[in-house]
Order: sequence, then C-alpha cells, then structure tokens
Amino acid sequence: MDEFEIIKKYFQKISKNNPAALQLNDDVFFDRKNNLVVSVDTYNEGIHFPNFKFPNLIIKKIIRSSISDLISKGVQPKYYFISGSGNKNHFTKKNLKKISKSLISEQKKYKIKLSGGDTTFSKKASFCIISIGFADKIIPRNKAQFDDDIYVTGNIGDSYLGMLAIKKKIKINKNLKKYFVNKYYCPNLPFYICNHLNKFASTSIDISDGLFSDLDKLINEQNLSYEVDLNKIPISQKLKNYIYKFKRNKKNFLSNGDDYQILFTAPVTKRSLIHSFRKKMNQKITRIGKILKTSKKKLIKINNKPQNLNDFKGYSHKF
Repeated sequence: MDEFEIIKKYFQKISKNNPAALQLNDDVFFDRKNNLVVSVDTYNEGIHFPNFKFPNLIIKKIIRSSISDLISKGVQPKYYFISGSGNKNHFTKKNLKKISKSLISEQKKYKIKLSGGDTTFSKKASFCIISIGFADKIIPRNKAQFDDDIYVTGNIGDSYLGMLAIKKKIKINKNLKKYFVNKYYCPNLPFYICNHLNKFASTSIDISDGLFSDLDKLINEQNLSYEVDLNKIPISQKLKNYIYKFKRNKKNFLSNGDDYQILFTAPVTKRSLIHSFRKKMNQKITRIGKILKTSKKKLIKINNKPQNLNDFKGYSHKF
C-alpha cells in the first residue's frame, strides 16, 4: 500500500469525530473555533535528502517544505517545533553551529519562531517539523469548481535537476550545478501570496510529490477532472537551456516533486484580480489548464496531442 491507502483504510475513521482533522484529507489541521492551523512533516536521510553532507542546506529545505503547507492554505506560519534524530557523526559541534545559523536565517526570512522540539539517537538523520499558524479560514482541498482555471506559482523542475546533479546522474558545469542544487535545497517559496490567496483561490495545495500527483490529490473526492497544457507549465530559463542543449524532453522534469510552489484553481472571473496581484507583488503565476466536469477525462496535452498519464506519476511512499 502507499501512504494514502494506509491513511484511508486505517486512520481516517479514527478522526471522524474531529472535524478539525479534515478527514485526514488535507495537509493541515484546522481548528476554526480557535483559528489554529497545524502541519506535521517528517524528513528522513536517504529518502527526503540523500545524505547529511550539507546540514545547513538540509535544515533550510525541511523548514521551507514544512511551512509551505501553511502558505498554500493561505496561512502565514508563525511558530515551528523541530525534533531531530541522529548520532555523533550528524550532530558534531561544527554541524550544530551550521544548523543553528540556518534556523536563525530562516526565522528572519519567514518571520517564524522556534518554539520547542526533541532530540533522540538514531543511525540515520531524521527530522520532524510541526508548523503552526493562525487564521479564521483556510483554502481547503476538494473545493474546485467546474471550469475553474488551474494555476501554478513560480517554476517547476529545477529541484529535480538539482537532485540528479547531487546524485551525479547528470553532468553539468559548475555554475549550473550550483544553481540547480540550490533550488533543490532552498526552494523559492511564494511566501507573500499567503495573505492574498483566499481572495481568488477555490482550492489549493503545495507541490511536494509532483505537479500531477498533487493535482489529483487536490480534487480527489470530487467528480471532476482536468485538462493541462504542458507547453504552458512554467520552467526557468536555465532549465530551458539545459533541455535544449542536451536534447531532453520537458515532460520528464515536471512530475518529480520538491518544487514547493502553489497549485490552485480559481474561477474565470478572478483572472483580472490574479493578473493585478501578479504584477503588484512581482509573483510569477501561470495559468496552465482548467477543471473538467467528469472524473473520467483527465487530459495532459502537448501541442493539443493527449499524453500517456502514466508518464506523469509523481512520488509516493510505498510500504
């Protein structure tokens, strides 16, 4: 089973008397009465990051990917708790100074505060992050409307190329490697959108497991589907140059996750509002498709030609 099957079969029913748990079908806990929003994420060495050579960068990655859950719900993160597991090779004085320096940097950048945590011994490094924010409403999953536009912030694919470079599966020059590796460890979160997203989004999610996997999760309980034009999915100029130079296929870089951009839908009537926000905040937002009426007609197109959906499966934890 994958992680979602396990949740649905064994744990969803346990939370049925707790509406704030959102049936365990969203990325956050939302207690409307107390305006409390919480997300929990775990990151393991060898799964979520390849090794512990760069603890300063790993900490930045896990902090950003954790608060991304709240940002995608239209909530500004305020507090975080971090539990770390490792051994004397992970938690050397040198590494702990790097970790501390990165936490200070992330706190200043995203206006968040360290509020507690735990430390334990383990053979491999592992971290659990709890992020907390406060809001009287969130943008939930499964609230897309027929004919909604589908949007994505920022660019897709840089992080995946960075991971390939880290694992030495591709050869690129030093400057390009530095750029893509940095995108893997330090995703450029659309932070300031969180205070405006609820003005136009019907439903939203952050892209962690892959654009199309997360789009499926976004509408998973609705009798709806989607049509997406791959030509419209935004990628950076550096990724375009790489694809052109090495004769790669763009579609191979779009479904691998770790982008931590926001994927959302919005009514057609909100196009001008989104355009104004995009210009005012200098935030890249791209319309890539639309929501369809039937759940039996998922379409991914290149130059108006339907593609094989199996080519766009993202990451899923298998047990």
